[in-house]
Amino acid sequence: MEQWLRAVGEAWRQWARASAWEVRGLQSTRERVHQEKSKAETKPRHGPTSEAQMAAAAAVARLEQKPKPRLSSSQDVIKSQVRKELMAEAAAYERGPSPDHKDPEAAEEEECAGLSVSGVYFICPLTGATVKKDKREAHIREAILSHSSKDPVAASVMEIHTFNRDREKVKLGVETIAKYLDNIHLHPEEEKYQKIKLQNKVFQERINCLEGVHNFFQAIGFEKKALPVPGQETTEEYYVLKEEVLTKLEDLKDYKDQLLNSEPVRVQLDRQLCIFKPSPQAAQFELPNDFYNLTAEELKREQRLRTEAVEKASMLRTKAMREKEEQREMRKYNYTLLRVRFPDGYILQGTFYAREQVSTLYKFVREALQHDWLPFELLAPGGLKLTDENLAFNECGLVPSALLTLSWDAAVMADIKAAEKEEEAKSHLKPELLSAVQTLS
Repeated sequence: MEQWLRAVGEAWRQWARASAWEVRGLQSTRERVHQEKSKAETKPRHGPTSEAQMAAAAAVARLEQKPKPRLSSSQDVIKSQVRKELMAEAAAYERGPSPDHKDPEAAEEEECAGLSVSGVYFICPLTGATVKKDKREAHIREAILSHSSKDPVAASVMEIHTFNRDREKVKLGVETIAKYLDNIHLHPEEEKYQKIKLQNKVFQERINCLEGVHNFFQAIGFEKKALPVPGQETTEEYYVLKEEVLTKLEDLKDYKDQLLNSEPVRVQLDRQLCIFKPSPQAAQFELPNDFYNLTAEELKREQRLRTEAVEKASMLRTKAMREKEEQREMRKYNYTLLRVRFPDGYILQGTFYAREQVSTLYKFVREALQHDWLPFELLAPGGLKLTDENLAFNECGLVPSALLTLSWDAAVMADIKAAEKEEEAKSHLKPELLSAVQTLS
């Protein structure tokens, strides 16, 4: 390349020198040229010499023969990166799982190892299965939909009452459907009551907005049909009652009653009853996030803000104001984990809704006793007796967890001990519960 440039430069320098001499000659005879312009002929310019042209041509030929470097495109870069990743994945597969890799179920078990309870669980009334809080809605939906193969009418009714949260809309829609069915039952000979226009304003506003209604109409004997509009060439969609259903009008009445009287499918909170051996760690709780309305980050932030403000505000607030604020704080909890320590040291544990009444805890304890008639009292932390069983746990400050103490009726216990004489004192808990006693960690 450099040689070619030098050859080209030399050729053009020779041509420039020749042009310079020509200019000087023209300047010296400018007047003569001007006078004899019509006769004078300018001297032609000289280009590069033949030697310079040959040298330049040879340099150009060498450059053309030399291979040019290929610039990589973006697609080539992507292909190269994908190839590297595939090779890395193949190598990792051959090596097998790394020691740090954990199975999801094993990771969840490890995460729950230090908790007082692994989470909040519910019992499905349709299947009897126990499911975790975050999976309950999906399980209920699957259970209802699977029931449609056995009883499509009952399944569609459960859909309407369970999947639609706005109870006022459900009530209005159900009552409107009931009127449709009443008209058919009372006027079976009138065809106008046997079809329902889907674009009807009432149908759209009250019925079409509810999940499950279309399954209900089809289950009780309606079918969709496109019927012509009188005086027009267009059609409109209707629900039309099948002819064979008119011979079973009593069934329609039963379907209507079933629709009006049904309730949403509600899962039952699993108490997760546990019995623990006597332990000094009974008052220590480590709860999962399932127990809170707020996320863990939100709770930490609010706790920090309250701690910063408590010294400034405590002197300015009245007792009533402080109690009102405490009650507001208690509403942030959905569930509570309660432990009841018996006089012999055994600990009974269960999960409750934060808004359940104290009476449910008394019932829970009685069901764990060999003799449910034994009188007892429950003492909250600090020794306060829980005498008002109509109060909710969050009203008593028993959220999101609490350790309570059970106290037997002294007179009754004295009579029992006198009757047993020298027999060894036994726990009043059911034997089947004691057989599954655990150690509180």
